[in-house]
Amino acid sequence: MESTYEKEISMSGTSPVWSALGWLFGLLAAAIGAINMLWGNDPEYGLFIFVLSLGFLPPTNTFLKAKTGYRIHPILKVLLGVFILWSALGVGELQDKVDMMMHDLRSSVLEVDPAYEIELL
Repeated sequence: MESTYEKEISMSGTSPVWSALGWLFGLLAAAIGAINMLWGNDPEYGLFIFVLSLGFLPPTNTFLKAKTGYRIHPILKVLLGVFILWSALGVGELQDKVDMMMHDLRSSVLEVDPAYEIELL
């Protein structure tokens, strides 16, 4: 009789540790994509990164394995992760977009009444 651990490995092809890392990096890459879609001038790039982030999520591998018999190879995931981080941090100017996002969020939260202007540091 298979244990729950063995069933999870046989379904997804990975251990729970790799599955958790896939979820973590997939959500991080999705957040990078969302920031690029909503702030700055790169909505297409943000959508591209968001779609690529789906490759890290364990349900995507399970779906691909069930439909095609193949899954995304771990080496390809590592290369994809390096590309996402390199492009977001270097070329995509992620820090500037996060600053714009934080400024927008702070100003929308603090603008309760125009008579009381709050100056941010």
